[in-house]
Amino acid sequence: MRDAVIVEAVRTPIGKRNGSLKGWHPVDLSGHVLQALAARTGIDPAVVDDVVWGCVTQTGEQGFNIGRNAVLAAGWPESVPGTSVDRQCGSSQQALHFVAAGVMSGQYEVAVAGGVEAMSRVPMGATAAPGMPFGPKVMERYNVVFNQGIGAEMIAERWGFTRRQIDEFSLASHEKAAVAIDDGRFRDQIVPVPVTDEDGTQRTFDTDEGVRRGGTVEALGALKTPFKPDGVVTAGNSSQISDGAAALLVTTSEKAAELGLRPLVRFHTGVLAADDPIIMLTAPMPATRKALQRSGLSLDEIGAFEVNEAFAPVPMAWLVDIGAEEKTLNPNGGAVALGHPLGGSGAQILTRLVHHMRDNDIRYGLQTMCEGGGMANATILELI
Repeated sequence: MRDAVIVEAVRTPIGKRNGSLKGWHPVDLSGHVLQALAARTGIDPAVVDDVVWGCVTQTGEQGFNIGRNAVLAAGWPESVPGTSVDRQCGSSQQALHFVAAGVMSGQYEVAVAGGVEAMSRVPMGATAAPGMPFGPKVMERYNVVFNQGIGAEMIAERWGFTRRQIDEFSLASHEKAAVAIDDGRFRDQIVPVPVTDEDGTQRTFDTDEGVRRGGTVEALGALKTPFKPDGVVTAGNSSQISDGAAALLVTTSEKAAELGLRPLVRFHTGVLAADDPIIMLTAPMPATRKALQRSGLSLDEIGAFEVNEAFAPVPMAWLVDIGAEEKTLNPNGGAVALGHPLGGSGAQILTRLVHHMRDNDIRYGLQTMCEGGGMANATILELI
């Protein structure tokens, strides 16, 4: 049987909103990581059968099939196709699922999965034309305005999390991310990006800039709760609005050997799940259970879990529901600290997971993330 292996995974550092990457057009930022992917592997881009690119807000600078435009911006041959995927926050994780399926089925020999979001330039929820995306029938069925922040508040209430517990989880995310940066754990996976500051200074941007050091529970406790007056969800315990891109090169073991490439991990299992679209953020739990069942693996065989920190209550509830060891969850911090560039986040997290598995000799890793509409992807990777 054909398999699908990841032979390289690269990402930009994640920029804060209106931070270091604000001057980069998302198409050019995408092209930048594609160039790095080709340079690090030494492949001729002409062998790539497709580029599948995740992006959530596909309008304005991110419209008109950003996947294809990324290929052109990278200077790759015009013969290389590209397409764009929107499964909300899981868009570039879904891109990997599509690419892996294409490779295993024989439709692709070599393909790229990745994604981007430039939230500084294309705000979340931006549209090309006015209108309600849900339609009268959906609104008639649910009679509610869907809101992820309210969903996070509902999770905190259902699982009984206090404001202090949520803030402590968030501080731990920053602390883990700061340690990872200081230890150089992200160095090999990051593609440095040349930037020009407002004063004209040119520099190399090579470190995730959302991490805050020296935070306290008291400082977080002073922040307002915008979604619910007496709530617990704040800007300090939610993911950061961010800019970033990432890409993974996927092929078969046989083709990798032919091209002189060394696989890092094998795509072991990929599943989807969906749940209540009002609370919206609980699908990672059934997705995880489904992935474990389909894979035939037990929970204790997974050495690292990445559960996207869209809001801190999401991975906290996942941890309680699934029963994994806390030390295996988001070992290098998550989106609360590092940021959440929507359509690029799946590939960003996958890149961190691949390198963490390699660096720590972890055989199996699992990634899952909540998605708008009450969905989730779950992916299990196997170290080679």
